[in-house]
Amino acid sequence: METGKQKQLLQFLTTHLQVSHASISLALKHREQDPGPLPIVLWNYGFLTLDQLSQIYDWLETS
Repeated sequence: METGKQKQLLQFLTTHLQVSHASISLALKHREQDPGPLPIVLWNYGFLTLDQLSQIYDWLETS
């Protein structure tokens, strides 16, 4: 089950960073086998740039 913070993160990813739902779904599937923070998994698979990763962590700090 997703927490409120996770839902907000998913909304931030899709709305502000334009990450596709398909990319997020694939990263979530891979995360089951190789656990880790979703932003890192997305970055490891090339779905995020380093700048986008930085934006996510900045957003997480302020929200």
